[in-house]
Amino acid sequence: MMYSTTPTSNSSTLSNNSAFDGQLPQQIFSRREVIPHQNDVLWRIEQGAVRTLTWGEDGTFITLGYWGLGDLIGYPLSKVKPYQIECLTGVEVSIVPPHLWHQDTNALLSHIQQAEDLLSIVHRKPTSLRLWQFLVWLSEKFGRDVEKGKLIDLNVTHQDIAEVLNTTRVTVTRLLHQLEEEGTVLRHKRRIILRLPNQLIKNYGSAISN
Repeated sequence: MMYSTTPTSNSSTLSNNSAFDGQLPQQIFSRREVIPHQNDVLWRIEQGAVRTLTWGEDGTFITLGYWGLGDLIGYPLSKVKPYQIECLTGVEVSIVPPHLWHQDTNALLSHIQQAEDLLSIVHRKPTSLRLWQFLVWLSEKFGRDVEKGKLIDLNVTHQDIAEVLNTTRVTVTRLLHQLEEEGTVLRHKRRIILRLPNQLIKNYGSAISN
């Protein structure tokens, strides 16, 4: 089932300070709400996380990216159709009009770099390596240090992960169970904790591919 592209009544418009000069209008969206289609604005994420996605003729979702604090997102950055921005948490965004886009070239470059990082991950083999590197990527973007490791502070389901990695939910569940048995990941409520020391996280990805 496709998500509606119409904002719900929970959305509200605010005015607040932003990283850009002066003030930009801001808008708040609820979890699982879809940010409306606008061809002439970019959205700067001030709080929360979103994913961008499209879908095939059979209705299968294809995740294009995960985005968080400080990221610029929006329809002008993609030629993929259909294209949708779904809120993974409660989200607050600033509305950035075209004449101000040049003021944050670092965020625009970061958008390209992050998209390429994720693209490189989804083509790794075997699937176990693909999953691990995606978890590391999430931990670097949305993680925070906790007593037992690095907590991915984002509620992503097994199905969400499967859609990113072009595999099945069953496969993701099986591989996550294997990582738990190895002691390299820990489940905390609906979150995932990577349990390796920070300096070993990336190296571990090379080890499990051998």
